[in-house]
Amino acid sequence: MIISKKAIPRRTVLRGLGSMLALPLLDSMMPALSAMQKTAARPINRFGVMYVPNGMIMKNYLPLTEGAAYELTPTLSALAPFREHLLVVSGLECIPTPGRPGGAHAKASTRFLTDVSPPLSETWLDAGISMDQILAQETGKLTQLASLELAIESGETAGACDTGFACPYTNTISWKSQNTPLPTQNNPRVIFERLFGDSTSTDPKARLTRLRQRRSVLDSVSEEVAGLQGVLPQSDRTKLAEYLDAIRGVEQRIQVAEEQSDRELPLVDHPAGIPSSWEDHLNLMFDLQVLAFQCDLTRVITLMVGHEHSGMTYPQIGVPDAHHPISHHQQEPEKVAKVAKINAYHVQMFARFLEKLRATPDGDGTLLDHATMMYGAGMADSNSHSPIDIPLILAGGGAGNLKGGRHIRFRNTPLANLHLTLLDQFGVHCDRIGDSTGRIDARILSL
Repeated sequence: MIISKKAIPRRTVLRGLGSMLALPLLDSMMPALSAMQKTAARPINRFGVMYVPNGMIMKNYLPLTEGAAYELTPTLSALAPFREHLLVVSGLECIPTPGRPGGAHAKASTRFLTDVSPPLSETWLDAGISMDQILAQETGKLTQLASLELAIESGETAGACDTGFACPYTNTISWKSQNTPLPTQNNPRVIFERLFGDSTSTDPKARLTRLRQRRSVLDSVSEEVAGLQGVLPQSDRTKLAEYLDAIRGVEQRIQVAEEQSDRELPLVDHPAGIPSSWEDHLNLMFDLQVLAFQCDLTRVITLMVGHEHSGMTYPQIGVPDAHHPISHHQQEPEKVAKVAKINAYHVQMFARFLEKLRATPDGDGTLLDHATMMYGAGMADSNSHSPIDIPLILAGGGAGNLKGGRHIRFRNTPLANLHLTLLDQFGVHCDRIGDSTGRIDARILSL
């Protein structure tokens, strides 16, 4: 490493048009006297969740063998390039507590991170603070944003909610407090502005006018970029150039998506700012998450690929049927095969996200090395709504806390026990969450 005698603040920003553009971690942000300690510093651990709705076809998902010798199943096959970064975790339970009957989907999404079932009351929202928000309360003290709650579907267009249960129970997995569900955001433009610049209006027409009237945020700060690059060593100039290219690429893709969606507004299917292609939309959300982690703007992000009761269709993979109805397949082979296709497709998208994390340098490793990513569903078998043996994967190195390449099977263990242990790994200690009965041994995850 070439150590420059110049040092610039970690939170140095480029300002333009009322926006703030955070920089990635550069070598020059380390004072000369302490730069040699950089490699010895403990890397930052990020936490991400990718939630998929409506359960799984478990026979296609669950590996039969435990330990390092397990074989990737048809559903998990797309994750083969990341095998050494994967912990397939089985045997965990999300059993609802006694209470109001029904609401299998509402309970599945609500319990996934809160470990609490929706209550008896029909007049107020009541669950429990989710583990991502317990973590965000601490990590948010060090970042611009405490957390991001993302989704691919809009809460207004996600389809029916469970009878007798308020829609927030199916439309979010994050709860800031016992009575405060956090709404998700599915518009990349809004997310980008939250990360890198404030909008003067929440009105879609006003925001579109603002977009057309201004130049790119990056164009407005080009002189400042040039001035900063002039005092940086070559390694930092290269890193900054690559970072700015990534920002510009996301900005341009959002502009194109917004223009396309503006033309398609009469269809009502895609609000302004959202690509017409489901894959393009999801990939753009992945890019925004990578940028948020790369800039250390937040260390906690959740993404709902679909809401419970989702009626999303996937004609691009030969499944034009609505997801939720065919998840009640009644063991009909054709429907089972279609749901299995959807399951495998979602995992394929998760693999794309892991590749983006792996391709992004971070300190002495990559973002994948320094992240704890949780992928899973709030129920197991989609037909029976089973809360036992829920599908769950941990991916990434967890900044040294996770060792992949294994299938770990627990026996009759609440999911809440895993949540407590994961929080411990971030230095956040709780006595109990939801129906937790203790902790799992952290050494099992890192051996």
